[in-house]
Amino acid sequence: MPEDLTPTADAAAPDSPPFLPFALPDIGDEEIAAVVDCLRSGWVTTGPRTRQFEHAFAAYLGGNVDAISVNSATAGLHLALEALGIGPGDEVIVPTLTFTATAEVVRYLGAHPVLVDADPDTLNLSLAAVEAAIGPRTRAIIPVHYAGLACDMDGVLALAAAYRLKVVEDAAHAFPTLYKGRLVGTLASDATVFSFYANKTMTTGEGGMVVTRDAAVARRVRLMRIHGISQDAFERYTSRTPAWFYDVVAAGFKYNLTDLASAMGIEQLRKIDRFLLRREQLAQAYANGLQGLPLRLPAVPEPGSSHAWHLYVVRLQAGARLGRDELIARLSERGIGTSVHFIPLHRHPFWRDSCRLSAEQFPVAEASFARMLSLPLYTRMCDADQQRVIDTLRELLT
Repeated sequence: MPEDLTPTADAAAPDSPPFLPFALPDIGDEEIAAVVDCLRSGWVTTGPRTRQFEHAFAAYLGGNVDAISVNSATAGLHLALEALGIGPGDEVIVPTLTFTATAEVVRYLGAHPVLVDADPDTLNLSLAAVEAAIGPRTRAIIPVHYAGLACDMDGVLALAAAYRLKVVEDAAHAFPTLYKGRLVGTLASDATVFSFYANKTMTTGEGGMVVTRDAAVARRVRLMRIHGISQDAFERYTSRTPAWFYDVVAAGFKYNLTDLASAMGIEQLRKIDRFLLRREQLAQAYANGLQGLPLRLPAVPEPGSSHAWHLYVVRLQAGARLGRDELIARLSERGIGTSVHFIPLHRHPFWRDSCRLSAEQFPVAEASFARMLSLPLYTRMCDADQQRVIDTLRELLT
């Protein structure tokens, strides 16, 4: 689920502090050297580094999962649903509080996304709303681990078992996230899809990963990510015997990840534990520093679970001096970038009109959207920058 990065200002007034963006990728000399080595190797598209990245990612998760790299989480969601047989006339349950990619991939397959409201505490999808939305044509649920906090997956999986539904986790925000002692990606869903977009907890620029234990799903995703061709280019071009022949066995897609991106991903994966620790430190500093302000702070994980802290989303409480839009504008005037995650899908003209939706159907998402904003949080953020955000919020809200 890609989201815009807040750009740095072209020029700041001489006496003003530098613009603090909403998010920045954390790319070091290791990633740069790995990409240069890849360029010099002569193999820049899907090849040995991509396989290394896939194996390393699967090993990090554990749980005997298979990991298949793709060029975006959107592509991964599309491939996962296709591999599970979702097609015309089917319905797939999707939260309204998500990026449009979660729903659009359902339409790619001729199926219909059924949007549901959010849980008021976690902002993940509401289990009660999911159950109410299940009908005779429902085939799957796509739970989104909002901001990096896992959904109630026991509840989701119980509903899926009761109604014989498939589950594809949109884990674009949730690497690495623990749910009751297990990493998201190793639970009992049919597939899990991660994002490596520029502002995620680790990045390959653009990219994603489909994770599954289902061998048939893994085979289908691998086949369909490169045109439905029976033998990939790496195998053909590195063979020491003639290997030019291949079969097109399905009308596939062009969704493969390059070795250039994978070289970067390998190095980012090596740093992910350090990245997570820094995000946790920043989240705790916000929790401490924003106490007493008219803000509802993010839900925290239960014991045995963890939060990836991809986003730090606060909600203005009733009676706050400023509304959400004015607060965002005032922060921007002071050189602090923020964002909003998300404009609920039912508010966008395409989804509103094509699915015949109204705001009244989604009271929690509506109320939350009107008051929410995402504060800067990224691993390159220094303590002084974060304190500046906290101090400015205190100035504006008290």
